[in-house]
Amino acid sequence: MTMASPLEPICTKAGAAFAEVAGIRLPSHFGDVLREYRAAISGAALFDESATAKLEVRGPDAPQFLHNISTNEIKSLPLGGGCETYFCDARGKALFVAAVYHVRLADGNNALWLETAPGQGQALLQHLDRFLIAEAVELADVTHQFAQMHLAGPQAKTVLEAALGTTVPELEEFMHMERTFGATATANIRRRNRLGVPGYDIVCLNARAEGIWRMLTAAGALPAGREAMEILRIEAGTPLPGVDFDQNRFVMEIARAERAVSYAKGCFPGQEPIVMARDRAGRINRSFLGLKGLSDQVPTVGARLFVQGQEVGQITSATRSPRLGAPLALGYVHWKYVQPGTKLQIAEPDGPESVEVLGYPPIPN
Repeated sequence: MTMASPLEPICTKAGAAFAEVAGIRLPSHFGDVLREYRAAISGAALFDESATAKLEVRGPDAPQFLHNISTNEIKSLPLGGGCETYFCDARGKALFVAAVYHVRLADGNNALWLETAPGQGQALLQHLDRFLIAEAVELADVTHQFAQMHLAGPQAKTVLEAALGTTVPELEEFMHMERTFGATATANIRRRNRLGVPGYDIVCLNARAEGIWRMLTAAGALPAGREAMEILRIEAGTPLPGVDFDQNRFVMEIARAERAVSYAKGCFPGQEPIVMARDRAGRINRSFLGLKGLSDQVPTVGARLFVQGQEVGQITSATRSPRLGAPLALGYVHWKYVQPGTKLQIAEPDGPESVEVLGYPPIPN
């Protein structure tokens, strides 16, 4: 059953074309994808991210519980702090990735808020529930109670301040704060840079979403859809769960995974192979990086990569990059061939060289 995003009424009036994402109708574009993309590069663009799965984990044992079963340092997160963490199996394979925030709820109690990929909320909740024994922890999927927006671009902070009517402090990534738009529209504002430009996630109750969207667009943000977001995501090299990795991928091969792994904490599922990759091998077998197309054709997602007839990798995402002026792909490449400038063949072991390794991130900020 497809549900409407809480922002669908206002986006429909703005002329958005819609696509279904994890059972929720979200704008795919507002008529001019390139204009929306350029707004994020040079101004401020506003995206509807309400399909993002959201879990509430509360109770006195919640910080220690999540700390024990994920890769990052959770138990000491301060109020207003956050981080990225992975939930792995014993082999170090990435089952789920989540942003974790230490928040204060409307009832005055503290809790941990988890955000993961659209459509994965219930699966992550069930995964967490399997580890619960006698801990004082309550789990709830609150995805459909809250709208979520992403404000992105070099002018994002300026737009946010204009909409709020007050200054916004400098926030490190994953830091967050509560602010009120207008008289009553309270929202949680979180610093996130998923698209290669400064960004903020804005999360609020569904009933407040349209008003906040209107204030942000009145302050100068351009409504933008998922097609522009996908170009920006690939240019930034941000891996997408279910697209660029799944539960068969070793977590340390995923781009930026190292920032979500604490080597100082106690045991957690997958710790042994993660530590072995660092201490024994001294490297990982494959790296996630950017690849520039050497022809005008956008590479096929899933295509295999070869060097002199030997398979050395695979493409997981692809688009046409306006900034690069050429096709751009993301994928995994064997450690021997990750040097920028290395030429690889696509699909045909003896075919012409098709892509060139750019490194990571594909397009530096």
